[in-house]
Amino acid sequence: MARLVLSDTGPMIALARVDGLGWLRELFGVVALTPEVVAEIFAGKGGSDEVLVRQALAGGWLEPLGASPAEPRYPHLGEGEASCLRVALMRGEPSLLLLDDRLARREARRAGRKFVGVAAVIGMAELRGLTPSARAVIDQVLQTDYRISQSVIDEVLRSLAAD
Repeated sequence: MARLVLSDTGPMIALARVDGLGWLRELFGVVALTPEVVAEIFAGKGGSDEVLVRQALAGGWLEPLGASPAEPRYPHLGEGEASCLRVALMRGEPSLLLLDDRLARREARRAGRKFVGVAAVIGMAELRGLTPSARAVIDQVLQTDYRISQSVIDEVLRSLAAD
């Protein structure tokens, strides 16, 4: 099991919008956020997703990290994604990255780092009995401006049907 779970901005906001942030605590214990991710989350307009993230930070199971390393550079990624990859590489311990961006996932794969996205987290939540229907929650996520590839959705739903 990963000793370090790091989340990018997108998964945090997407899960907050479907009342799924608490699943992260149940599934992974503590989830770390780089300063870049924290800044991206709170760059919005103070919506309910930001409120829920603030509550989780206050609860102590979302852990803000100190400064992220500056290298390696990933100019084709957002700051949040790049910082997650850099921290995972720097720490060297078993880690899991919560990423949905295609390019960020490609870089994580190249670096030999494990990752999951929002759809997989929702699938895990269903398996643990935290939500009755992954399909319904994924549909909720898709009604927001968050995008998940159909192939990823299909893969998660197939794996749930097989269990």
